[in-house]
Amino acid sequence: MIKVTSRGSFRNTQDFAQRVKSRSYLTQLEKYGAMGVSALHNATPVDHGLTAAGWYYETESRPGYFAIHWLNSHVEEPGAIPIAAIIQYGHATRTGGYVQGRDYINPAIQPIFDQIVRDMWKEVTR
Repeated sequence: MIKVTSRGSFRNTQDFAQRVKSRSYLTQLEKYGAMGVSALHNATPVDHGLTAAGWYYETESRPGYFAIHWLNSHVEEPGAIPIAAIIQYGHATRTGGYVQGRDYINPAIQPIFDQIVRDMWKEVTR
């Protein structure tokens, strides 16, 4: 037989459950989305002004899941080539050469991820 006893209040747990139920955390997604766009804009190499200006975000929420997607609208035709990706990963040239990629996305967005972790931990433990 298992016996469970408790003392004190479940107020913190009830408050947390109420915040989750009200989905008030979704407003935080907007804050982090904007922070990420700013960080990516500032980190995009200067010689790529259209790419830097093309950053935006979308939020997604469904039962049990929420996400922020950072996207870039600068693409080149033909083939809708995503310029942000070829700057990040590199690309071949028409003459058979190769342009080395520059890792600018990961260092720019990592501090945003770290902030999300810290803030969510505070939210869960308050």
